[in-house]
Amino acid sequence: MTNDLTDNLFSLIKSLSPSEKRQFSLYVGRIGVNSDSKFLNLFKIMSRQKQYDEKSILESTRITKQQLSNIKAHLYKQLLISLRLNPVHQSVPINIREQMDFSYILYRKGLYKQSLKILEKVKATALHYEEKVMAYEILEWEKIIESQYITRSTHNRAETLVSETQELTELNLISGKLSNLSLQLYNIFLKTGHARTQEESNSIREFFKQALPDVDIKKLGFREKLWLYKAHLWYNFITQNFLSCYRYSSKWIDLFAEYPHLVSVHPVSYLKGNHYLLESLFYLNHTELFEKTLKRLEETLKNPKIPDDDNIASLSFLYVYSNKLNLRFMKGDFSNGDLLVEKIQKKIKKYGSRIDGHHIMIFYYKIASLYFGDGNYQRCIEFLNKIIDNKSLEMREDLMCFSRILSLVAHYEAGKDYHLESLIKSTFKYLIKMNDMHEVQKEMIKFLRNLSEVSPLEIKDEFRKLHSTLKPLENHPYERRAFLYLDILSWLESNIENRPVAEIIAEKAKLVSR
Repeated sequence: MTNDLTDNLFSLIKSLSPSEKRQFSLYVGRIGVNSDSKFLNLFKIMSRQKQYDEKSILESTRITKQQLSNIKAHLYKQLLISLRLNPVHQSVPINIREQMDFSYILYRKGLYKQSLKILEKVKATALHYEEKVMAYEILEWEKIIESQYITRSTHNRAETLVSETQELTELNLISGKLSNLSLQLYNIFLKTGHARTQEESNSIREFFKQALPDVDIKKLGFREKLWLYKAHLWYNFITQNFLSCYRYSSKWIDLFAEYPHLVSVHPVSYLKGNHYLLESLFYLNHTELFEKTLKRLEETLKNPKIPDDDNIASLSFLYVYSNKLNLRFMKGDFSNGDLLVEKIQKKIKKYGSRIDGHHIMIFYYKIASLYFGDGNYQRCIEFLNKIIDNKSLEMREDLMCFSRILSLVAHYEAGKDYHLESLIKSTFKYLIKMNDMHEVQKEMIKFLRNLSEVSPLEIKDEFRKLHSTLKPLENHPYERRAFLYLDILSWLESNIENRPVAEIIAEKAKLVSR
Protein backbone atom coordinates (compact mmCIF):
# COMPACT_ATOMS: atom_id res chain seq x y z
CA MET A 1 0.00 0.00 0.00
CA THR A 2 1.35 3.43 -0.88
CA ASN A 3 1.91 6.11 1.72
CA ASP A 4 -1.15 7.92 0.37
CA LEU A 5 -3.34 4.90 1.03
CA THR A 6 -1.81 4.46 4.49
CA ASP A 7 -2.65 8.07 5.27
CA ASN A 8 -6.16 7.54 3.89
CA LEU A 9 -6.74 4.50 6.11
CA PHE A 10 -5.42 6.25 9.22
CA SER A 11 -7.46 9.42 8.59
CA LEU A 12 -10.58 7.32 7.91
CA ILE A 13 -10.18 5.46 11.22
CA LYS A 14 -9.59 8.74 13.07
CA SER A 15 -12.75 10.23 11.54
CA LEU A 16 -14.97 7.44 12.93
CA SER A 17 -17.40 8.37 15.68
CA PRO A 18 -17.90 6.02 18.67
CA SER A 19 -21.17 4.79 17.14
CA GLU A 20 -19.44 4.07 13.82
CA LYS A 21 -16.74 2.09 15.63
CA ARG A 22 -19.44 0.05 17.40
CA GLN A 23 -21.16 -0.46 14.05
CA PHE A 24 -17.90 -1.79 12.59
CA SER A 25 -17.48 -4.25 15.48
CA LEU A 26 -21.05 -5.50 14.92
CA TYR A 27 -20.46 -5.74 11.18
CA VAL A 28 -17.27 -7.76 11.71
CA GLY A 29 -19.21 -10.09 14.02
CA ARG A 30 -21.92 -10.57 11.40
CA ILE A 31 -19.43 -11.66 8.74
CA GLY A 32 -18.05 -14.29 11.10
CA VAL A 33 -14.60 -12.88 11.76
CA ASN A 34 -12.93 -14.12 14.95
CA SER A 35 -11.41 -11.77 17.50
CA ASP A 36 -7.87 -12.72 16.45
CA SER A 37 -8.38 -11.63 12.83
CA LYS A 38 -5.38 -9.71 11.58
CA PHE A 39 -7.36 -6.87 10.00
CA LEU A 40 -9.48 -6.50 13.16
CA ASN A 41 -6.35 -6.33 15.33
CA LEU A 42 -4.89 -3.77 12.94
CA PHE A 43 -8.05 -1.70 13.35
CA LYS A 44 -7.85 -1.84 17.16
CA ILE A 45 -4.20 -0.77 17.24
CA MET A 46 -4.59 2.05 14.70
CA SER A 47 -7.65 3.32 16.60
CA ARG A 48 -5.47 3.82 19.68
CA GLN A 49 -2.57 5.50 17.86
CA LYS A 50 -2.33 9.29 17.77
CA GLN A 51 0.10 9.08 14.86
CA TYR A 52 0.62 6.22 12.46
CA ASP A 53 3.37 3.97 13.87
CA GLU A 54 4.18 0.97 11.66
CA LYS A 55 6.87 -0.36 14.00
CA SER A 56 4.36 -0.59 16.87
CA ILE A 57 1.86 -2.40 14.61
CA LEU A 58 4.40 -5.04 13.58
CA GLU A 59 5.53 -5.57 17.18
CA SER A 60 1.98 -5.81 18.59
CA THR A 61 0.44 -8.15 16.02
CA ARG A 62 1.20 -11.32 14.11
CA ILE A 63 1.23 -9.31 10.91
CA THR A 64 4.45 -9.46 8.91
CA LYS A 65 5.81 -6.52 6.95
CA GLN A 66 5.04 -8.37 3.71
CA GLN A 67 1.39 -8.90 4.75
CA LEU A 68 0.77 -5.40 6.06
CA SER A 69 -0.03 -3.74 2.73
CA ASN A 70 -2.76 -6.26 1.78
CA ILE A 71 -4.28 -6.24 5.28
CA LYS A 72 -4.49 -2.44 5.24
CA ALA A 73 -6.26 -2.58 1.88
CA HIS A 74 -8.69 -5.19 3.21
CA LEU A 75 -9.38 -3.18 6.37
CA TYR A 76 -10.02 -0.04 4.32
CA LYS A 77 -12.54 -1.88 2.15
CA GLN A 78 -14.35 -3.41 5.16
CA LEU A 79 -14.58 -0.03 6.89
CA LEU A 80 -16.23 1.48 3.81
CA ILE A 81 -18.70 -1.40 3.56
CA SER A 82 -19.56 -1.00 7.24
CA LEU A 83 -20.10 2.76 6.82
CA ARG A 84 -22.28 2.15 3.79
CA LEU A 85 -24.53 -0.10 5.88
CA ASN A 86 -24.77 2.46 8.69
CA PRO A 87 -28.25 4.08 8.71
CA VAL A 88 -26.64 7.46 9.40
CA HIS A 89 -25.02 7.39 5.96
CA GLN A 90 -28.07 6.25 4.05
CA SER A 91 -29.13 8.76 1.41
CA VAL A 92 -31.26 8.97 -1.70
CA PRO A 93 -28.34 8.42 -4.15
CA ILE A 94 -27.02 5.47 -2.10
CA ASN A 95 -30.50 3.90 -1.89
CA ILE A 96 -30.97 4.32 -5.65
CA ARG A 97 -27.62 2.64 -6.31
CA GLU A 98 -28.58 -0.19 -3.96
CA GLN A 99 -31.83 -0.83 -5.84
CA MET A 100 -29.93 -0.77 -9.14
CA ASP A 101 -27.56 -3.40 -7.72
CA PHE A 102 -30.54 -5.56 -6.68
CA SER A 103 -31.97 -5.24 -10.18
CA TYR A 104 -28.66 -6.31 -11.72
CA ILE A 105 -28.51 -9.39 -9.48
CA LEU A 106 -32.05 -10.38 -10.54
CA TYR A 107 -31.15 -9.79 -14.18
CA ARG A 108 -28.12 -12.08 -13.86
CA LYS A 109 -30.42 -14.78 -12.48
CA GLY A 110 -32.73 -14.41 -15.47
CA LEU A 111 -35.56 -12.93 -13.41
CA TYR A 112 -36.26 -10.21 -15.93
CA LYS A 113 -39.73 -9.17 -14.80
CA GLN A 114 -38.58 -8.71 -11.21
CA SER A 115 -35.55 -6.77 -12.40
CA LEU A 116 -37.67 -4.46 -14.58
CA LYS A 117 -40.16 -3.89 -11.76
CA ILE A 118 -37.39 -2.64 -9.48
CA LEU A 119 -35.97 -0.47 -12.25
CA GLU A 120 -39.34 1.13 -12.97
CA LYS A 121 -39.79 2.10 -9.31
CA VAL A 122 -36.26 3.33 -8.76
CA LYS A 123 -36.36 5.34 -12.01
CA ALA A 124 -39.36 7.25 -10.68
CA THR A 125 -37.44 7.90 -7.45
CA ALA A 126 -34.36 9.08 -9.35
CA LEU A 127 -36.41 11.50 -11.44
CA HIS A 128 -38.27 12.79 -8.38
CA TYR A 129 -34.97 13.63 -6.70
CA GLU A 130 -33.40 15.00 -9.89
CA GLU A 131 -30.76 12.25 -10.07
CA LYS A 132 -30.87 12.30 -13.85
CA VAL A 133 -27.50 10.68 -14.49
CA MET A 134 -28.62 7.61 -12.55
CA ALA A 135 -32.04 7.77 -14.24
CA TYR A 136 -30.21 7.60 -17.58
CA GLU A 137 -28.26 4.52 -16.40
CA ILE A 138 -31.54 2.91 -15.35
CA LEU A 139 -33.04 3.55 -18.78
CA GLU A 140 -30.01 1.95 -20.43
CA TRP A 141 -30.54 -1.16 -18.28
CA GLU A 142 -34.22 -1.25 -19.13
CA LYS A 143 -33.37 -1.17 -22.84
CA ILE A 144 -30.85 -4.01 -22.47
CA ILE A 145 -33.40 -6.19 -20.68
CA GLU A 146 -36.22 -5.30 -23.08
CA SER A 147 -33.99 -6.26 -26.01
CA GLN A 148 -33.62 -9.75 -24.50
CA TYR A 149 -37.03 -10.25 -22.97
CA ILE A 150 -40.05 -8.62 -24.57
CA THR A 151 -42.47 -7.88 -21.72
CA ARG A 152 -45.33 -6.73 -23.96
CA SER A 153 -46.48 -4.64 -20.98
CA THR A 154 -47.33 -1.78 -23.34
CA HIS A 155 -47.61 -1.77 -27.10
CA ASN A 156 -45.22 1.20 -27.46
CA ARG A 157 -42.69 0.26 -24.78
CA ALA A 158 -39.68 0.72 -27.08
CA GLU A 159 -40.82 4.17 -28.22
CA THR A 160 -41.35 5.26 -24.61
CA LEU A 161 -37.86 4.18 -23.57
CA VAL A 162 -36.27 5.90 -26.58
CA SER A 163 -38.20 9.14 -25.90
CA GLU A 164 -37.26 9.14 -22.21
CA THR A 165 -33.60 8.50 -23.08
CA GLN A 166 -33.51 11.37 -25.60
CA GLU A 167 -35.03 13.80 -23.09
CA LEU A 168 -32.57 12.83 -20.34
CA THR A 169 -29.65 12.92 -22.78
CA GLU A 170 -30.45 16.53 -23.69
CA LEU A 171 -30.83 17.61 -20.05
CA ASN A 172 -27.67 15.78 -18.97
CA LEU A 173 -25.77 17.43 -21.83
CA ILE A 174 -26.98 20.89 -20.76
CA SER A 175 -26.15 20.12 -17.15
CA GLY A 176 -22.66 18.98 -18.14
CA LYS A 177 -21.98 22.17 -20.10
CA LEU A 178 -23.26 24.38 -17.28
CA SER A 179 -21.33 22.50 -14.58
CA ASN A 180 -18.15 22.75 -16.68
CA LEU A 181 -18.66 26.49 -17.11
CA SER A 182 -19.36 26.98 -13.40
CA LEU A 183 -16.24 25.05 -12.39
CA GLN A 184 -14.04 26.94 -14.88
CA LEU A 185 -15.27 30.31 -13.60
CA TYR A 186 -14.77 29.24 -9.99
CA ASN A 187 -11.22 28.17 -10.81
CA ILE A 188 -10.51 31.56 -12.42
CA PHE A 189 -11.85 33.34 -9.33
CA LEU A 190 -9.74 31.23 -6.98
CA LYS A 191 -6.60 32.03 -8.96
CA THR A 192 -6.99 35.73 -9.74
CA GLY A 193 -10.00 37.02 -7.79
CA HIS A 194 -11.94 39.91 -9.32
CA ALA A 195 -11.19 41.20 -12.82
CA ARG A 196 -8.37 43.74 -12.57
CA THR A 197 -8.63 45.53 -15.92
CA GLN A 198 -11.09 46.21 -18.70
CA GLU A 199 -9.18 43.68 -20.82
CA GLU A 200 -9.62 40.96 -18.18
CA SER A 201 -13.30 41.81 -17.80
CA ASN A 202 -13.82 41.68 -21.58
CA SER A 203 -11.98 38.35 -21.74
CA ILE A 204 -14.19 36.85 -19.03
CA ARG A 205 -17.31 38.25 -20.66
CA GLU A 206 -16.37 36.77 -24.04
CA PHE A 207 -15.51 33.41 -22.47
CA PHE A 208 -18.81 33.35 -20.57
CA LYS A 209 -20.81 34.36 -23.63
CA GLN A 210 -19.28 31.61 -25.80
CA ALA A 211 -19.41 28.85 -23.16
CA LEU A 212 -22.95 29.53 -21.90
CA PRO A 213 -25.30 27.12 -23.71
CA ASP A 214 -28.51 28.43 -25.26
CA VAL A 215 -31.25 27.10 -22.98
CA ASP A 216 -34.98 27.41 -22.51
CA ILE A 217 -35.34 28.05 -18.76
CA LYS A 218 -38.89 26.65 -18.81
CA LYS A 219 -37.61 23.23 -19.89
CA LEU A 220 -34.91 23.02 -17.23
CA GLY A 221 -35.27 21.10 -13.99
CA PHE A 222 -33.73 21.72 -10.58
CA ARG A 223 -30.24 20.48 -11.40
CA GLU A 224 -29.85 22.41 -14.66
CA LYS A 225 -31.15 25.64 -13.09
CA LEU A 226 -28.79 25.21 -10.12
CA TRP A 227 -25.74 24.98 -12.40
CA LEU A 228 -27.04 27.90 -14.48
CA TYR A 229 -27.36 30.13 -11.39
CA LYS A 230 -23.92 29.05 -10.14
CA ALA A 231 -22.32 29.96 -13.47
CA HIS A 232 -23.98 33.38 -13.49
CA LEU A 233 -23.00 33.94 -9.86
CA TRP A 234 -19.28 33.29 -10.47
CA TYR A 235 -19.28 35.35 -13.65
CA ASN A 236 -20.74 38.32 -11.78
CA PHE A 237 -18.40 37.89 -8.80
CA ILE A 238 -15.40 38.03 -11.11
CA THR A 239 -16.72 41.11 -12.96
CA GLN A 240 -17.76 42.73 -9.65
CA ASN A 241 -21.44 43.03 -10.50
CA PHE A 242 -22.55 42.40 -6.92
CA LEU A 243 -26.17 43.34 -7.51
CA SER A 244 -26.42 40.51 -10.04
CA CYS A 245 -24.59 38.27 -7.55
CA TYR A 246 -27.37 39.01 -5.09
CA ARG A 247 -30.01 38.33 -7.74
CA TYR A 248 -28.59 34.92 -8.73
CA SER A 249 -27.82 33.78 -5.18
CA SER A 250 -31.45 34.66 -4.33
CA LYS A 251 -32.62 32.58 -7.31
CA TRP A 252 -30.41 29.77 -5.98
CA ILE A 253 -32.15 29.86 -2.59
CA ASP A 254 -35.60 30.24 -4.18
CA LEU A 255 -34.90 27.09 -6.20
CA PHE A 256 -34.72 25.08 -2.99
CA ALA A 257 -37.96 26.68 -1.83
CA GLU A 258 -39.51 25.37 -5.07
CA TYR A 259 -38.01 21.90 -4.50
CA PRO A 260 -37.98 21.56 -0.67
CA HIS A 261 -37.56 17.76 -0.81
CA LEU A 262 -34.11 18.29 -2.34
CA VAL A 263 -32.65 20.15 0.65
CA SER A 264 -31.76 16.86 2.32
CA VAL A 265 -30.34 15.46 -0.94
CA HIS A 266 -28.19 18.51 -1.74
CA PRO A 267 -27.50 20.08 1.68
CA VAL A 268 -24.08 21.37 0.62
CA SER A 269 -25.51 23.31 -2.32
CA TYR A 270 -28.25 24.65 -0.07
CA LEU A 271 -25.72 25.96 2.47
CA LYS A 272 -23.44 27.34 -0.26
CA GLY A 273 -26.37 29.28 -1.72
CA ASN A 274 -26.99 30.91 1.66
CA HIS A 275 -23.29 31.71 1.99
CA TYR A 276 -23.06 33.39 -1.42
CA LEU A 277 -26.20 35.37 -0.67
CA LEU A 278 -24.37 36.69 2.41
CA GLU A 279 -21.23 37.40 0.36
CA SER A 280 -23.32 39.46 -2.07
CA LEU A 281 -24.92 41.44 0.75
CA PHE A 282 -21.50 42.05 2.28
CA TYR A 283 -20.16 43.58 -0.93
CA LEU A 284 -23.36 45.61 -1.32
CA ASN A 285 -22.95 46.75 2.31
CA HIS A 286 -26.58 45.93 3.28
CA THR A 287 -25.85 45.44 6.98
CA GLU A 288 -29.38 44.95 8.29
CA LEU A 289 -30.37 42.39 5.66
CA PHE A 290 -26.97 40.69 6.05
CA GLU A 291 -27.52 40.24 9.79
CA LYS A 292 -31.01 38.79 9.27
CA THR A 293 -29.71 36.40 6.59
CA LEU A 294 -26.85 35.25 8.84
CA LYS A 295 -29.27 34.51 11.68
CA ARG A 296 -31.46 32.57 9.25
CA LEU A 297 -28.44 30.54 8.13
CA GLU A 298 -27.64 29.63 11.76
CA GLU A 299 -31.26 28.60 12.27
CA THR A 300 -31.17 26.59 9.02
CA LEU A 301 -28.31 24.50 10.39
CA LYS A 302 -30.69 23.24 13.11
CA ASN A 303 -33.08 21.98 10.44
CA PRO A 304 -33.40 18.15 10.65
CA LYS A 305 -33.31 18.09 6.84
CA ILE A 306 -29.64 19.08 7.03
CA PRO A 307 -27.58 15.93 7.70
CA ASP A 308 -25.42 15.91 10.82
CA ASP A 309 -22.10 14.74 9.40
CA ASP A 310 -18.45 15.83 9.29
CA ASN A 311 -18.75 17.46 5.88
CA ILE A 312 -21.70 19.63 6.89
CA ALA A 313 -20.04 20.46 10.23
CA SER A 314 -16.87 21.75 8.53
CA LEU A 315 -18.82 23.75 5.93
CA SER A 316 -21.10 25.19 8.61
CA PHE A 317 -18.06 26.44 10.50
CA LEU A 318 -16.60 27.93 7.32
CA TYR A 319 -19.74 29.80 6.32
CA VAL A 320 -20.98 30.93 9.73
CA TYR A 321 -17.68 32.17 11.14
CA SER A 322 -16.48 33.77 7.91
CA ASN A 323 -19.68 35.80 7.87
CA LYS A 324 -19.49 36.58 11.59
CA LEU A 325 -16.20 38.32 10.79
CA ASN A 326 -17.79 40.09 7.81
CA LEU A 327 -20.60 41.38 10.02
CA ARG A 328 -18.05 42.89 12.42
CA PHE A 329 -16.38 44.70 9.51
CA MET A 330 -19.72 46.03 8.29
CA LYS A 331 -20.57 47.37 11.74
CA GLY A 332 -17.08 48.60 12.55
CA ASP A 333 -17.10 46.28 15.57
CA PHE A 334 -13.43 45.35 15.98
CA SER A 335 -13.06 45.25 19.76
CA ASN A 336 -13.01 42.13 21.96
CA GLY A 337 -12.28 39.84 19.04
CA ASP A 338 -9.95 37.47 20.90
CA LEU A 339 -12.72 35.06 21.91
CA LEU A 340 -14.04 34.83 18.35
CA VAL A 341 -10.51 34.35 16.96
CA GLU A 342 -9.82 31.64 19.55
CA LYS A 343 -12.98 29.77 18.49
CA ILE A 344 -12.00 30.05 14.83
CA GLN A 345 -8.49 28.76 15.47
CA LYS A 346 -9.82 25.78 17.44
CA LYS A 347 -12.23 24.93 14.65
CA ILE A 348 -9.52 25.31 11.99
CA LYS A 349 -7.49 22.78 13.98
CA LYS A 350 -10.52 20.48 14.22
CA TYR A 351 -11.68 20.76 10.61
CA GLY A 352 -8.39 21.75 8.94
CA SER A 353 -8.08 18.48 7.03
CA ARG A 354 -11.54 19.04 5.49
CA ILE A 355 -11.12 22.71 4.56
CA ASP A 356 -8.84 23.70 1.70
CA GLY A 357 -5.85 25.88 2.51
CA HIS A 358 -7.18 28.76 0.42
CA HIS A 359 -10.16 29.27 2.73
CA ILE A 360 -7.94 29.03 5.80
CA MET A 361 -5.78 31.85 4.38
CA ILE A 362 -8.92 33.96 3.86
CA PHE A 363 -9.73 33.40 7.54
CA TYR A 364 -6.25 34.62 8.45
CA TYR A 365 -6.67 37.75 6.32
CA LYS A 366 -10.00 38.56 7.93
CA ILE A 367 -8.59 37.97 11.42
CA ALA A 368 -5.65 40.25 10.57
CA SER A 369 -8.14 42.91 9.40
CA LEU A 370 -10.08 42.51 12.65
CA TYR A 371 -6.93 43.15 14.72
CA PHE A 372 -5.95 46.05 12.45
CA GLY A 373 -9.31 47.70 13.10
CA ASP A 374 -8.80 47.21 16.83
CA GLY A 375 -5.35 48.78 16.70
CA ASN A 376 -3.59 45.53 17.63
CA TYR A 377 -1.00 45.78 14.86
CA GLN A 378 1.33 43.12 16.20
CA ARG A 379 -1.40 40.44 16.05
CA CYS A 380 -2.43 41.77 12.64
CA ILE A 381 1.13 41.28 11.34
CA GLU A 382 1.31 37.76 12.85
CA PHE A 383 -1.73 36.56 10.88
CA LEU A 384 -0.65 38.32 7.68
CA ASN A 385 2.72 36.55 7.89
CA LYS A 386 0.88 33.22 7.88
CA ILE A 387 -0.34 34.18 4.38
CA ILE A 388 2.79 35.90 3.07
CA ASP A 389 5.12 33.12 4.29
CA ASN A 390 2.94 30.34 2.82
CA LYS A 391 4.98 29.08 -0.13
CA SER A 392 3.20 25.75 -0.53
CA LEU A 393 -0.22 27.10 -1.52
CA GLU A 394 -1.20 28.67 -4.82
CA MET A 395 -3.79 31.15 -3.64
CA ARG A 396 -5.65 34.06 -5.13
CA GLU A 397 -3.21 36.67 -6.34
CA ASP A 398 -5.34 39.53 -5.05
CA LEU A 399 -5.43 38.02 -1.56
CA MET A 400 -1.63 37.87 -1.48
CA CYS A 401 -1.30 41.40 -2.90
CA PHE A 402 -3.56 43.01 -0.33
CA SER A 403 -2.05 40.98 2.50
CA ARG A 404 1.27 42.63 1.65
CA ILE A 405 -0.28 46.10 1.42
CA LEU A 406 -2.04 45.69 4.78
CA SER A 407 1.21 44.42 6.28
CA LEU A 408 2.97 47.62 5.16
CA VAL A 409 0.30 49.78 6.79
CA ALA A 410 0.33 47.68 9.98
CA HIS A 411 4.14 47.99 10.23
CA TYR A 412 3.85 51.75 9.86
CA GLU A 413 1.14 51.98 12.52
CA ALA A 414 3.13 49.71 14.85
CA GLY A 415 6.12 52.04 14.55
CA LYS A 416 8.27 49.37 12.91
CA ASP A 417 9.89 51.80 10.49
CA TYR A 418 13.10 49.78 10.42
CA HIS A 419 11.22 47.02 8.53
CA LEU A 420 9.30 49.34 6.24
CA GLU A 421 11.87 50.03 3.51
CA SER A 422 12.67 46.35 2.86
CA LEU A 423 8.96 45.46 2.96
CA ILE A 424 8.14 48.20 0.46
CA LYS A 425 10.81 46.90 -1.93
CA SER A 426 9.65 43.27 -1.67
CA THR A 427 5.99 44.28 -2.04
CA PHE A 428 6.79 46.46 -5.05
CA LYS A 429 8.64 43.58 -6.73
CA TYR A 430 5.79 41.18 -5.96
CA LEU A 431 3.12 43.48 -7.40
CA ILE A 432 5.14 43.99 -10.59
CA LYS A 433 5.62 40.23 -10.90
CA MET A 434 1.88 39.67 -10.44
CA ASN A 435 1.05 42.48 -12.88
CA ASP A 436 -1.16 43.96 -10.18
CA MET A 437 0.15 47.51 -9.87
CA HIS A 438 -2.98 49.67 -9.81
CA GLU A 439 -3.30 53.31 -8.86
CA VAL A 440 -4.40 52.55 -5.28
CA GLN A 441 -1.38 50.33 -4.66
CA LYS A 442 1.04 52.73 -6.37
CA GLU A 443 -0.21 55.65 -4.29
CA MET A 444 -0.07 53.63 -1.06
CA ILE A 445 3.52 52.50 -1.66
CA LYS A 446 4.62 56.00 -2.72
CA PHE A 447 2.98 57.47 0.39
CA LEU A 448 4.59 54.98 2.79
CA ARG A 449 8.00 55.29 1.12
CA ASN A 450 7.99 59.11 1.54
CA LEU A 451 6.71 59.15 5.13
CA SER A 452 10.18 58.99 6.62
CA GLU A 453 10.99 62.34 4.99
CA VAL A 454 7.84 64.09 6.24
CA SER A 455 8.01 66.12 9.45
CA PRO A 456 5.44 65.36 12.21
CA LEU A 457 3.87 68.80 11.65
CA GLU A 458 3.13 68.01 8.01
CA ILE A 459 2.01 64.40 8.40
CA LYS A 460 -1.72 65.20 8.43
CA ASP A 461 -1.38 67.15 5.19
CA GLU A 462 0.12 64.06 3.60
CA PHE A 463 -2.80 61.93 4.83
CA ARG A 464 -5.23 64.50 3.39
CA LYS A 465 -3.43 64.50 0.03
CA LEU A 466 -3.58 60.72 -0.20
CA HIS A 467 -7.25 60.73 0.82
CA SER A 468 -8.13 63.26 -1.89
CA THR A 469 -6.20 61.15 -4.44
CA LEU A 470 -7.86 57.86 -3.50
CA LYS A 471 -11.43 59.08 -2.88
CA PRO A 472 -12.33 59.37 -6.61
CA LEU A 473 -11.10 55.77 -7.12
CA GLU A 474 -13.57 54.36 -4.56
CA ASN A 475 -16.19 53.67 -7.25
CA HIS A 476 -13.81 53.08 -10.16
CA PRO A 477 -14.77 49.73 -11.77
CA TYR A 478 -11.27 48.25 -11.48
CA GLU A 479 -9.71 50.24 -8.66
CA ARG A 480 -12.55 49.78 -6.20
CA ARG A 481 -11.58 46.18 -5.47
CA ALA A 482 -8.77 47.57 -3.29
CA PHE A 483 -11.46 48.96 -1.00
CA LEU A 484 -13.14 45.54 -0.77
CA TYR A 485 -10.14 44.20 1.14
CA LEU A 486 -8.90 47.17 3.16
CA ASP A 487 -10.93 50.25 4.06
CA ILE A 488 -8.04 52.57 3.21
CA LEU A 489 -10.18 55.72 3.24
CA SER A 490 -11.45 55.06 6.78
CA TRP A 491 -7.86 54.44 7.90
CA LEU A 492 -6.76 57.76 6.40
CA GLU A 493 -9.71 59.57 7.99
CA SER A 494 -8.85 58.08 11.38
CA ASN A 495 -5.31 59.48 11.10
CA ILE A 496 -6.55 62.86 9.89
CA GLU A 497 -9.14 63.16 12.69
CA ASN A 498 -7.12 61.39 15.42
CA ARG A 499 -9.91 58.88 15.99
CA PRO A 500 -9.92 55.04 16.00
CA VAL A 501 -10.57 53.53 12.59
CA ALA A 502 -13.30 51.34 14.14
CA GLU A 503 -15.19 54.47 15.18
CA ILE A 504 -15.05 55.87 11.64
CA ILE A 505 -16.29 52.63 10.06
CA ALA A 506 -19.07 52.25 12.68
CA GLU A 507 -20.33 55.77 11.89
CA LYS A 508 -20.41 54.99 8.16
CA ALA A 509 -22.31 51.75 8.84
CA LYS A 510 -24.98 53.67 10.79
CA LEU A 511 -25.38 56.17 7.95
CA VAL A 512 -25.85 53.35 5.41
CA SER A 513 -28.48 51.61 7.58
CA ARG A 514 -30.64 54.73 7.90
